[in-house]
Amino acid sequence: MAEKLDILTAALPMAGHAEAGPYREEHAPGGHGVASQLYVLAKALRASAHWSPLALLAVGLIAVIVCTTVAQVRLNAWNQPFYDAIAQKDAQAFIVQVGVFALIACALIALNATQTWLHETTKVRLRNWLTSDLLREWLKPRRPVRIVWSGEIGINPDQRIHEDARHLSELTADLTIGLTQSGLLLVSFLGVLWMLSEQITLPIGGQHVVVPGYMVWCALLYAATGYWFSWRVGRPLIALNAQRYAGEAQLRAMLVRASEHADGIALNAGEADEAKRLQTQVDRLLVILRRLVKSVARLSLVTAGYGWFAVIVPLLVAAPGYFTGDLTIGALMMVVGAFNQVQQALRWFVDNFRGIADWRATLLRVASFRQALTNVEGNQAGLGGIEISDQAGQRLVLEKLQVKTTRGSAALAEPHVEIAPGEHVLILDRAAMGESVLFRALAGLWPWGSGRVIRPARVSMMFLPQRPYLPIGSLRAALAYPLPPRQFGDDALKAALERTGLGYLGALLGERQHWYRELSVGEQQCLAFARMLLHRPQWVFIGEAIDLLEEEHRRRVLSIFEHELAGTSVVSMRRRPAPNRHYAQVLHLLPLGPAAVGPHLNVSEDASESSARCAIGAQS
Repeated sequence: MAEKLDILTAALPMAGHAEAGPYREEHAPGGHGVASQLYVLAKALRASAHWSPLALLAVGLIAVIVCTTVAQVRLNAWNQPFYDAIAQKDAQAFIVQVGVFALIACALIALNATQTWLHETTKVRLRNWLTSDLLREWLKPRRPVRIVWSGEIGINPDQRIHEDARHLSELTADLTIGLTQSGLLLVSFLGVLWMLSEQITLPIGGQHVVVPGYMVWCALLYAATGYWFSWRVGRPLIALNAQRYAGEAQLRAMLVRASEHADGIALNAGEADEAKRLQTQVDRLLVILRRLVKSVARLSLVTAGYGWFAVIVPLLVAAPGYFTGDLTIGALMMVVGAFNQVQQALRWFVDNFRGIADWRATLLRVASFRQALTNVEGNQAGLGGIEISDQAGQRLVLEKLQVKTTRGSAALAEPHVEIAPGEHVLILDRAAMGESVLFRALAGLWPWGSGRVIRPARVSMMFLPQRPYLPIGSLRAALAYPLPPRQFGDDALKAALERTGLGYLGALLGERQHWYRELSVGEQQCLAFARMLLHRPQWVFIGEAIDLLEEEHRRRVLSIFEHELAGTSVVSMRRRPAPNRHYAQVLHLLPLGPAAVGPHLNVSEDASESSARCAIGAQS
């Protein structure tokens, strides 16, 4: 087991630190190919309720694109009579053709507007599905914490769920619809251009020779040349875009952290140091952006050159048929129009290579993240570690419990512990590793170590960490979390606040605030105990939370376990014995010496702070 933990430790980043290295996906779970990644997402989409609306949108888009292609073919055929009327100075025929153009143009305008609506609606639907799917997979029990231990892929899940999901949805819709439209145009106009090529004769050996599909072969050769140059020049964009998004995510995470801890930075006069850290990350990002700019500029040489030469190429290749053959000016313009339509379809890859590279990088980030979420339990189950078993029994059993970090390891001095319902038990932490390790181990969030924990049903337990999680929103919602506020009346909420010494907040139940900023640490702890009073759990685990309270609040909170929650089992973790308190058992967490296994403790304190709040301090 130690070897497995060593391997995992080597893979884990020092998340939350400015010194974190650049993002890499080499060890992302699942296949690296586009097909395997698309299959993962397509399978999830097919199983969701969003499949039917998106399928209907796809059918509507295809129908509109087909109608648009038919109208464009008709518009291309209009070129010959229109330009022939001009060449022959036939005013009546000219006016008739202007009327025909107006009808075709009106139809195309209506079709374009319909396609735009369907296109944008598809983007919204895709984003709705993808974001909801990632949120659902991420917020399954204990996953927000466990994904952090999966290595670099677990860093900044907010970026992947928010920005990457949005970007992938929009790019997928844009590229798929553009490719479909180009494909239909290509199929339609290849036939037209092949037939028109019969009108072009080439002077070869003193004879006029008709080359079957002459214009088609010229169009394909020109497009293939553009494809080859685009691929050669633009291929580095895929890796550069992936690095850019990782750098952007890291910078945003650091900015959010600095904003949330603005008071601590100011109190320590650490603005200059924080600015240096942020500037270091900005500089790293700028290095990637400069490389990206150079690659984009090189690719623009190919795309711009391809586009400008496409203006003259059809005229050059068709000129022999006009100057030496019987091709009229109208027929020439019809051939040029068909050639341009074929080129427009064929140049889709050239024009969109930058977008394709961007899409490929974003797909890699989203698909690998989703695959990591679905694999996280299986991957970490293979490491062994602390065995957690939720059973229907009423006792908490700890057998040979040992926890490990890179700072050392510690174990309960008592090899076998049974805690009966209603007992109050104190665990004295002599290992000086803080509540974060043992507390998380009992909650099932820290797998590194050995031994076994047999717990009562999870729904009967409540965990109170040093700093409780307070969701953004109303105070009413923060008190009721994770249950909906409607399950508790305002009278019950106010009574809980009054009981824990926060009665003055009763008038603010409807106020929407960032309560973790508005309230002091002590007030947040009292709010957590008020929440406990409302939920009335059968088992309460307290991770040094009581030690942070003032004496008056401490006495008030402890009296809850003597009155309202007299039958509740309490497991407290402290570093010093509690004066004037009687415990049925006193356990001892003792250090065992250094052990270079398990992730660094700072990961749990920094990178997983937001994700851990989703799983700790609330009933499951």
